[in-house]
Amino acid sequence: MQNSRVLVTGGAGFIGSNLANALAEQNDVIAVDDGYLGTPENLEENVRFVEASVLEEDLPTDVDVVFHLAALSSYAMHEEDPTKGARVNVEGFVNTVDQARQDGCDTVVYATTSSIYGNRTEPSPESMDVKARTGYEASKLARERYGEYFHNHYDMSMAGMRFFSVYQGYGGAEEHKGEYANIIAQFADDLANGESPEIYGDGTQTRDFTHVDDIVRGLIAAAEEELNGVYNLGTGNSYDFNTVVELLNDELGTEIEPTHIENPIRDDIYVHDTMADISNITEKTGWEPQIRFKQGVERVCQQYQT
Repeated sequence: MQNSRVLVTGGAGFIGSNLANALAEQNDVIAVDDGYLGTPENLEENVRFVEASVLEEDLPTDVDVVFHLAALSSYAMHEEDPTKGARVNVEGFVNTVDQARQDGCDTVVYATTSSIYGNRTEPSPESMDVKARTGYEASKLARERYGEYFHNHYDMSMAGMRFFSVYQGYGGAEEHKGEYANIIAQFADDLANGESPEIYGDGTQTRDFTHVDDIVRGLIAAAEEELNGVYNLGTGNSYDFNTVVELLNDELGTEIEPTHIENPIRDDIYVHDTMADISNITEKTGWEPQIRFKQGVERVCQQYQT
């Protein structure tokens, strides 16, 4: 993308700021964020920051492309207040997209989630049946249905990106998320500070960990190709939590055992395993992940080794 006017909602957050900063090298970028999990400190000087909620009127939607990443992005946030979760994730999405539509923007790339696949130790294709087991998953599925609506009714390009366990580490823009950061970032920070990372259960649960730089490349590719529908952004490989701790210990030169605690999330709604089938996005755009997991672990640990 070059010489485009772009809006990134959730633009001061973890993924949003990485995207906004990358786009701002060759585009005019506006980052909208309400400051809940984001901070303008994550943004480069060439990104224009607007502190606002996606529920507000008069958003800066007179743009060529909208990347809608703003969301309450965890199970806990939604169970604490399901109504607020629906307002931000569903109403905020519809409000932003409709304002963009009225301003003449017809290309939207938005965040959905891979957790709707449930437990999968084999690659999950976008075509498989999905369920809403939590308020968070329900809100993201609602986004996908509204994406269909805006495409079918208004002929907009609506690309929903199902992220798989995005990480970067506290040396990047993830630290502000705190307890909601990816477990790689949390575990690395614990180990580097001489603390034992807490793992729910026995640590055999697996995730398809995807570095944020690859996610950014996938989001931009979806906009450039004006994709429609839903697409996985992952790696097609998974690692269990015990292995994550081992690799982090090796990289940091520590020998700290994790602490295993009882999982506070019910077994019937806890996603134990994830793995992406990325053939769809690869076929449509040529995108493939470039950062291997061990390389990603090295990047996460770099801040503690200087």
